[in-house]
Formats: sequence, structure tokens, C-alpha cells
Amino acid sequence: MRSTVTGPVRPVDIRRATTRDARRLTRLVRTSRAYEGPYAPMVEGYRIGPDYIETHRVFVAADAGTGLVLGFYALIISPPELDLMFVGDEAQGLGIGRRLIGHLKEEARRAGLTSVRIVSHPPAEGFYRSVGAEPVGTVLANPPAVMWDRPELVLRAVPLTTD
Repeated sequence: MRSTVTGPVRPVDIRRATTRDARRLTRLVRTSRAYEGPYAPMVEGYRIGPDYIETHRVFVAADAGTGLVLGFYALIISPPELDLMFVGDEAQGLGIGRRLIGHLKEEARRAGLTSVRIVSHPPAEGFYRSVGAEPVGTVLANPPAVMWDRPELVLRAVPLTTD
């Protein structure tokens, strides 16, 4: 499924990633300013391979005119979790992350999910809360892979109803 969303700056297509996107997505992760300083070891050497894209529901936000990849997310269905979400540094503040979250919610609903777990990069917690994710706990550091505690949140994919 492909959707085009027009925002304040430029039209953006959100589409399923293909194996040809693997190098671009890897570059986006490795060059992210969000992972500078103490967070740099987390993405150093990180690779998104074609096998990852084939195995998971990975969606790309791309400039509708140029095809330039602006961001992406990966949804794991079982158990439901946002595995990765990155927005390119040059696309920060353009609403790309919010568009991806909106798409994620729709994709989760289509898959029959009611919520999606998010283990957030600490600086991104505010963003996830701003799009409706609710804090549920903390995932403790797991050295040497992850050296810091991370917020755990839940994003509801289906609105809760009250009786």
C-alpha cells in the first residue's frame, strides 16, 4: 500500500521499503545527529540489510518529487513493537515523524493490533509522548550493547472506548 501525504513543505510518499532501500536506511541511521556523543556506539556499524526489510514491515517516507528518503519506521507484528524509527536530520521539524506515526497506527490497525510497544531513544521520548504514546516503564541498560536506561511506552493503535 502506498499513500501520499501533503504537508506544509512538500508532498511525501509513504511506501513499503524495498531491499534496494537498505543502504539508504543504513546511512540514515549511522549519520543521525540524535546518536552523537555518548549514543554514537549504539549505531556504529549498524546495518539494515535486505533480509531485515523482507522480514519486517518497513515503511519509508520519501519526497514525492525526488524520491529522497526522509525517514522510515519498522513495525514488528509479534510481539507488536516499533523496532526502528528515524527521520533524517535535514527533514527534522517538517512533520515527517508525525506522518510516519500516523501511518504506523493505520498499519497496526490493519494487522489487528490494538497497541504497539516503543522502547525509546531517551532524547526521543518527548516526541513519542507528543503523538500519544503513554509511558509504562523503563528498560534498564544492557551493557555493552546499550549503556543507558530507555523509556518504555505504549502507542494505542485503536482508540479506547468508554461505556
